[in-house]
Amino acid sequence: MHYLIYYILPFIVVLGVLIFFHELGHFLVAKLYGVKVLKFSLGFGPKLAGIKRGDTEYLISAVPLGGYVKMLGEKEDDEDEAPLSAEDAARSFSNQPVGRRIAIVAAGPVFNLLLALIIFCLSFLISGVQVMVPEVGQVREDSPAEKAGFQKHDVIVAVDGIAVETWEQVQEIVQGNEQKELAFTLQRNGALLELRVRPEVTTVQNIFGEEVRSALIGIVASGAFKTIPLGPLQAVWEGTRRTWDMIALTWMTIVKLIERVVPIETLGGPILIGQMTGQLAQENWTYLFPFMAVISVNLGILNLLPVPILDGGVILILLVEWVIRKPISPKAKEMAQKVGLFILFMLMAVVFYNDISRLFQ
Repeated sequence: MHYLIYYILPFIVVLGVLIFFHELGHFLVAKLYGVKVLKFSLGFGPKLAGIKRGDTEYLISAVPLGGYVKMLGEKEDDEDEAPLSAEDAARSFSNQPVGRRIAIVAAGPVFNLLLALIIFCLSFLISGVQVMVPEVGQVREDSPAEKAGFQKHDVIVAVDGIAVETWEQVQEIVQGNEQKELAFTLQRNGALLELRVRPEVTTVQNIFGEEVRSALIGIVASGAFKTIPLGPLQAVWEGTRRTWDMIALTWMTIVKLIERVVPIETLGGPILIGQMTGQLAQENWTYLFPFMAVISVNLGILNLLPVPILDGGVILILLVEWVIRKPISPKAKEMAQKVGLFILFMLMAVVFYNDISRLFQ
């Protein structure tokens, strides 16, 4: 029962919501353009349950690691089985203009990004934003800050006349002013004082382990946090900013994986997601929402990669057809799909191997 409540159930909920929103994007945009949708399925494989409403059969299938929306004329061989009526021909996916087909295919990943945006905005509206306070926790020996007179527990109020509320703001100002003397307004023992310090440029490691240049003054944050309540517009702005940051981080991680900067051993799959959802659910079920937003961004970006089988690969093929002004031959598409399947199976093998290896560490 413990594993059911804290591991299996949270995993199914998180994955189910992500898959539902992804397929909902394809479904709604297809309906918007009048395309006939034959099936909307959560999961792959044998049907567990289903109901038909109008043209569409809504299914829950046995394998909960994905889903699909099947449209009339989505594959060339759909229309080879029997001639279509004039009405169905007009509603066939393959007979839509290229722009509409691209919009239908791209809607899945876009809805994943939209889901992340909604979750982040609602989270910030309900709970506010947690920020690290600009309090000094440590002053490094022989650093510019020590020479200027910084002390532990000093609270930074302003830098060069710019009021600061978070440690991130202090970092941004310092890193944007290499070799320039800065005036720090500090609060110490209830009194305000001003210290002047010139940042030094040094080499540090970024989140990917790469050596990068950075301006520092030699102070470390205390690690204390505070919550700032946000109004609706502030929550939307912060949610948009957080979503964009996650998109940029996800894309940069993919680039670093290709460059071999990030080890492929760091990749995780369904087992790792299940472990993380279980851990978060045991702490607090509400923690699953920001985690769901992060996974949703990852899912959206990965599906936009130009790999056949993925949405990005389909979009690439459609763009090629638009450029050459004629359809790509079925044989070439079939070959591309086989290559895409091979890449996908290899990636799945790697992430499952990584997941299983972690279980025995």
